[in-house]
Amino acid sequence: MDARHLEVAALTPQVTEAFLVARRAEGYVLWLSPRALVPLLGYLRRLGAAPQPAAAPMPAAEALLGGYRRYLVTERGLAGTTACGYADMVRPFLAGRDEADGLGLGQLTAAEVTEFVLATCPGMPKGSAKLTATALRSQLGFLHVEGLICEPLGQHVPAVASWRLAGLPRALEPGQVAALLDSCGQCTAVGRRDFAILTLLDRLGLRAGEVAALTLEDIDWRAGEITVRGKGTRCERLPLPADAGGGDQRLLARRPARAVRGCPAGVPARPGAAPGAHRGRVSGAVAPPGSAPGSARFTRTGCGTRQLPACWPLAPR
Repeated sequence: MDARHLEVAALTPQVTEAFLVARRAEGYVLWLSPRALVPLLGYLRRLGAAPQPAAAPMPAAEALLGGYRRYLVTERGLAGTTACGYADMVRPFLAGRDEADGLGLGQLTAAEVTEFVLATCPGMPKGSAKLTATALRSQLGFLHVEGLICEPLGQHVPAVASWRLAGLPRALEPGQVAALLDSCGQCTAVGRRDFAILTLLDRLGLRAGEVAALTLEDIDWRAGEITVRGKGTRCERLPLPADAGGGDQRLLARRPARAVRGCPAGVPARPGAAPGAHRGRVSGAVAPPGSAPGSARFTRTGCGTRQLPACWPLAPR
């Protein structure tokens, strides 16, 4: 830079590439790749001394997927993680059409939609294949709403073969649930936490994510009600059984006051925890070491199968 009388502000990608070419020509064997300059350039750019590199043009498929994610969140009310999952499922469909002149969606036909499903889904597990078909229908609906395709092609997505109610739903037996509750040591904070989680899963049939999202403000002790935030933006108030509320009371009675307000009701807070960490702890509490195997879904199914006979007869009268 001194030889060429260049300032730091002139450190453009073209200048750095010319520097590396000259370094190779002079016979150097180290620090010859662009990665070698990343620490120095990053430091100078953070200081504002060196210019930022020009942003690479976004592929047409990625730009369209960004709009699709915003549509799912704002118009359809899906959670951000769910919208990202849908976008990931249909990314191969759009990436296969990304060409220099665009995606060519105006010429998209039902035969191409069917061909993609038949080429992609056979090697997937049944659940993944069904989710791919659902996401593709949603994506095609978005394209039709935006006027990018002339007709609604979602109806041409083949259904994934699946037989509902082919077997009884898996559920934890009452003895297994009792063993899980007995395995929670009430003399430790972790044991009281796990007992409160398992009681909510068993008595109310909540999902792991719903238990993880509970805060103290969601529990109305005087009215005996609890506010549950379900999938998407659903929010419902449920009666809080005495035994389920008792588990939370035992947990909170031994917690420091500074760690109570604003924290998840069933899962103690940990500094720096990731947003999904609480849900993992809820799922882990269902199968502690040495206890009966299970999962939050099996506990939820067990709650439903125990409540069903009390509400509706299973045999004709």
